[in-house]
Amino acid sequence: MAKQSVHDVTNQVVPHPYAFHVSGPRNLTTLNWRDLITSSWKDANYKRTVIACFIQAVYLLELDRQEKRTQENALAPNWWIPFKYKLKKTLIDERDGSIFGAILEWDQSAAFADLVLIRPSGAPKAVLVLRGTLLKSPTMRRDIEDDLRFLTWETLKGSVRFKVALDALKSVCDAYGGSNVCIAGHSLGAGFALQVGKVLAKEGINVETHLFNPPSVSLAMSLRNIGEKAEFVWSRLKSMLPSSSQAQVNKDGDKASSERLKSWMPMLSSFGLKEAADFGVAKWTPNLYVNNSDYICCYYNDPGGKGKENVGPKNGEIAAKLFVVSKEKQKFLEAHGLEQWWSSDAELQQVISNSKLISMQLRSLYTATPSQIVIHGKS
Repeated sequence: MAKQSVHDVTNQVVPHPYAFHVSGPRNLTTLNWRDLITSSWKDANYKRTVIACFIQAVYLLELDRQEKRTQENALAPNWWIPFKYKLKKTLIDERDGSIFGAILEWDQSAAFADLVLIRPSGAPKAVLVLRGTLLKSPTMRRDIEDDLRFLTWETLKGSVRFKVALDALKSVCDAYGGSNVCIAGHSLGAGFALQVGKVLAKEGINVETHLFNPPSVSLAMSLRNIGEKAEFVWSRLKSMLPSSSQAQVNKDGDKASSERLKSWMPMLSSFGLKEAADFGVAKWTPNLYVNNSDYICCYYNDPGGKGKENVGPKNGEIAAKLFVVSKEKQKFLEAHGLEQWWSSDAELQQVISNSKLISMQLRSLYTATPSQIVIHGKS
């Protein structure tokens, strides 16, 4: 056999580390029509894998833009083409022109070409996917601004990206129906997906939602926890103070307030959780994928967050589906990475999702607002 020349070796193309055939899922690189027609989408592991690949495609859409790749050498398309989807629209941050999200649509023409005559059961007609922070100078500033927004205020509603994502989700729901749409995000993108999905859930539109490494740490939450602890300490301190006539007056006032509150409870109950159920919001059950070694999302699986403070669906309904990686302790970058969610050795355990943090995130869905009480109450 002839030996390769030095010239031949140096001219070999080194595959890009983000190429689908290099870092993509090993067990899905040879998809064919049989795999699709039997609807692998019904398998939760398959669905998680594909949606994680779609999110990776959004990261690569922005990298392709930054590195000026052409249609011929772009990396992103190969992360949706094998699954018979196509790019419908990119979501652009008007502040810096960066791509932070995309709408992927079922590609019926590509499916026909591979003899897939119908869309597999469980495969959404459209998927809205949102990336997280990308530590590259052209977009890093805007990404970190939104990271700090969540860290400080525990909300992303003031961001340009929030409105763009919400409008995009509403448009695909109008076009295909909420039951045929899916929204997903990773890290900061998961934070946007959670809050945008919650807005639609309040309107009775329950969109399938997948959140990978969603942010759980915020300054607002920390300050609120400090406030709750301070209130508890003050209550204990007041209970140890000697009684006086003024204390008796306060006690009588508290008792009267308590009686008034009790009289209101049946009404609040009938116009509270019941109204939430009538709106359909209790049916929205986002899927959260977390890693206990990732300090950004690990508090969603905080075992200390259970108890009377939880507000959520009753009668055994699930507020959210929480999946936790069951691995030994990992380094942060690996634990927070997206690649773990399509890894063939990913072992997930579904855990009870009644943590305090999840309840705080979803509380507004299961508690009637004053406006709801007025609108739906009887005079």
